Amino acid sequence: MSDYLDIDWLLSDEEKLVRQTARAFVAAEAQPVIREAFAQGRFPMELVRGFGELGLLGANLEGYGCAGMSNVDYGLIMLELERCDSGVRSFASVQGALVMYPIHTFGTEEQKQRWLPKLAKGEAIGAFGLTEPEFGSNPSGMTTTAKADGDGWILNGEKTWITNGGVADVSVVWARGPAGIQGFLVERGMAGFSTSDLHGKMSMRASVTSSLAFTDCRVLASHVLPEAKGLKAALKCLTQARYGIGWGVIGAAIDCYETARQYCIARKQFDNRPIASHQLVQEKLAWMVTEISKAQLLALHCGRLKDAGRLKPEQVSMLKRNNVAIALECARISRDLLGANGVMEEYPMMRHMANLESVKTYEGTEHIHTLVIGEAITGIPAYR
Repeated sequence: MSDYLDIDWLLSDEEKLVRQTARAFVAAEAQPVIREAFAQGRFPMELVRGFGELGLLGANLEGYGCAGMSNVDYGLIMLELERCDSGVRSFASVQGALVMYPIHTFGTEEQKQRWLPKLAKGEAIGAFGLTEPEFGSNPSGMTTTAKADGDGWILNGEKTWITNGGVADVSVVWARGPAGIQGFLVERGMAGFSTSDLHGKMSMRASVTSSLAFTDCRVLASHVLPEAKGLKAALKCLTQARYGIGWGVIGAAIDCYETARQYCIARKQFDNRPIASHQLVQEKLAWMVTEISKAQLLALHCGRLKDAGRLKPEQVSMLKRNNVAIALECARISRDLLGANGVMEEYPMMRHMANLESVKTYEGTEHIHTLVIGEAITGIPAYR
């Protein structure tokens, strides 16, 4: 019932097979552990090797052990992962779009050979260090510095709200050098580099979120991503991640909608009729399935554009902004339809709702994406 417009008709047999493979893995491996992992505030690390074995990490990258799937395939994978939990999708999204992509796009051949096969298999974990304690939506204000020192660089500064940071073997870190912003590969255990996990989160609990600290951290020249120069390079990585988010949140919306639809059909009140027979309930279900259908079409069209090399960053902003908003509203409406039961952990609404509050904020807030779209249609930037 979550494919109201028969969007499957627009998918190839290969795309359906990719989706089914991811869906089966999530059902067998991720769904049985996610409630406990969320309650405990831990990412289920036992899933990582399975991600790698199925080619779900960096799935839309070519070569170096990557699966070389299409961008639509990749989007369908993100949808199935977030149907389970945003934290599960976020791990794969960061690994592929924010770590493997910049190494694949901006790295040397030696860096690609060293890291991409291990990251693709889940034998190594990566993180992306851009956000700082005082600079989130304005990364151009970063204060982390890189100072030339012989055959290397000295990094000083701090990054925060970094997914996978505390468990990462390698982090793509952005710092301000004498020639501008530059990307570096910083490895776990390097002198002067430390991490600390953030605790007490009410959202994205099944995800590792950390701070990265650099105190006279010496990085060799071989750890510089040579083509990762300027803020535009970092933003290209974020565009990749935002694309995956735009697909992923549809999964959270579908999980909430389907849970509510089935509940409303089974739940009986008053004259022993299912509450799904009431007009107000049907109005809410109709709103959700309509918005989900529109979100699916938007994601699929953006995927086809991306595979054709035609997708623009401002179009990705529309995808992320719209789909996160409707997913969050679906979670809220679904919780309402379940009444008091909607707040119980046996139902997914509150978990998805809490997660989506973070997804609405990270990788560009809703407000930032609104201004990106505004600039695209008027030619006038309004960020100040």
